[in-house]
Amino acid sequence: MHKAASGLRGIGQHTAKPLQQFQAQSHDLSALGALGSLLSATGEIREGMTTLARLAKQLDEEWEAEAKLIGEVSDAFDLLDVLIAAAAQDDKG
Repeated sequence: MHKAASGLRGIGQHTAKPLQQFQAQSHDLSALGALGSLLSATGEIREGMTTLARLAKQLDEEWEAEAKLIGEVSDAFDLLDVLIAAAAQDDKG
């Protein structure tokens, strides 16, 4: 569980730069000047890219929250193992 939680916590490190580049590209759509048919859709494309970037950020936040929960559950199981071992030792002793 610790490994899964660590993996989820690290997602942001891997997605931050591509997400930032993606958002930057949404502002550079005017560079598509040669493609006249796309110029009329620039606003819609920019809006779609902004929405995708926002959703990716929300997903990253959700993964971070899930990673925290998994870590807490893992810690609880570790503590339970210690308590069970201590109780078993008391029964023997």
